[in-house]
Amino acid sequence: MKRTILVVEDEQNMAAIMSMVLGDAGYGVLSAASGEEGLPHLANPDLDVVVTDLRMPGMGGDQFIVECRRERPDVPVVVVTAYGSIRSAVQSIQSGACDYLTKPFEPEELQIVVHNALKLRDVLSENVQLHAVVANAVPHRRLLGDSPAMQALREEITRIAPYKTNLLITGESGTGKELVARTIHELGPRAQWPMVTLNCVAIPQELMESELFGYVKGAFTGATQNRMGRLEQAKGGSLFLDEIGDLDQALQGKLLRVLQEREFSPVGSDTVRHADVRFMAATHRDLWELVGEGQFREDLLYRLDVYRVNVPPLRDRREDIPLLARTFMRDLGAEIGKPVEDFTDEAMAVLNGYPWPGNVRELRNAVERSLLSCQGRTITADDLPARVKQGNAPSLSTPGPGDADLDAWLQDNERQAIIDALIATEGVQVQAARRLGISERSLWHRIKKLNIEIDRVIRP
Repeated sequence: MKRTILVVEDEQNMAAIMSMVLGDAGYGVLSAASGEEGLPHLANPDLDVVVTDLRMPGMGGDQFIVECRRERPDVPVVVVTAYGSIRSAVQSIQSGACDYLTKPFEPEELQIVVHNALKLRDVLSENVQLHAVVANAVPHRRLLGDSPAMQALREEITRIAPYKTNLLITGESGTGKELVARTIHELGPRAQWPMVTLNCVAIPQELMESELFGYVKGAFTGATQNRMGRLEQAKGGSLFLDEIGDLDQALQGKLLRVLQEREFSPVGSDTVRHADVRFMAATHRDLWELVGEGQFREDLLYRLDVYRVNVPPLRDRREDIPLLARTFMRDLGAEIGKPVEDFTDEAMAVLNGYPWPGNVRELRNAVERSLLSCQGRTITADDLPARVKQGNAPSLSTPGPGDADLDAWLQDNERQAIIDALIATEGVQVQAARRLGISERSLWHRIKKLNIEIDRVIRP
């Protein structure tokens, strides 16, 4: 198969000579008379090398090189210029060119630099392939578990990862939806570009638009410089919108436009930019129920829910609890400098018997708590958190004759409900307040009143 070379040259005679030399060498040649004309050719998947003049009317060679590096970092660029100074050569290399030629040049010189650029192109392609092999080998190890539910999930991920379609990832809090999204990204065609995450409840709604789209200097008070938004940060890769069900309705309409038109503008700017990302969203809420309540746009849900991946709760994959617990034990033990060898049989039986309403996140939290309590080389049942040792998730049962007074009973249950919400949301108070149906300020006052300590571990 012929290798394809793009020649961008505004001088007609020079363009014809370069096209003839490269054509005689067996290459397929594409031609453009300006940087603007050359841009559409960057979308050609068969493009191997770009050869461009440095001084051209309109978009100059330096600017065109920057666009080439942004749009096709896998395609080397060779600069041809009549201004053969060291300064122009250095500037072109700094802009991203791999080599340069000074006019006039011999036909053999052009063939040599293109040949060398093609070897660089092959190396870059091999690196991408190697990255894909590594990505196929590594991410699945992080989705731990041999239960039928996890095997089915991994098979589904492998099947859908190669496509660019939008995805909706559902499941209870703490099941690992972001890990699933990252695995899909790393196994997909955009793995060499970044995956950027935006949590729709962790950022105040008044800041969400600028966080998503970015802003320009002077857009609002305090905007002292341009700032790139998450959409632009994820260019070429994936944008993961966590807890999409909590996105403000005004922003839902703006996100819908991005999904439809694949373009956006930073806050305070009229410049339209292309949104070249794969969208993945996650929620623990029933979005169709929110649509019925008028809290979520139906048209946006159709755009996001092109394919749905459901992550099973831990109670549906109990076979995986021992593997997960021991993995957390080793990793966290190494992290905090407290290596532990194993769990006792009794401790493991307790872990297996607990319903884990906070799922894998709560299990990890419980293992970390147990490590801190452990005095020897083995985690015993006594080292486990009190709620886990009880064997059942805390419930709001009616106090009996032998129970404490009503005020104490209410306080205990309030405290436990807050702790469970904080565990399920990994200590993020905004999310915990939403789960409890109270304001963040009210939650803060209750945490203070009940002396609940919030750290990397939620301590009752």
